[in-house]
Amino acid sequence: MRSKKVVVFPKYKIIWDQLGENITLARKRRKLTAIQLAERAAIERATLRKIERGDPGVSMGAYFNVLKALNLHEDFLKLAVDDELGRKLQDLDLLK
Repeated sequence: MRSKKVVVFPKYKIIWDQLGENITLARKRRKLTAIQLAERAAIERATLRKIERGDPGVSMGAYFNVLKALNLHEDFLKLAVDDELGRKLQDLDLLK
């Protein structure tokens, strides 16, 4: 069964593109080839190519494995950590 294609609006695609570029730069700084990183992350080379292009259709698990292989896995904890809108909504609810 084929999975549905992930649709991301163009203004948000920039974020994915930047993530892919950051991962590519981290790999190059460590002087790793794409094949080496793919092996260390236990993913296919084609999947790493998609990640380095910022493909939002790749699973978060694959992104995590790549970050782990680059020793950047703790950056994963920074996702959605600052929920400013959620706190404001909670504070409004508390005032009632």
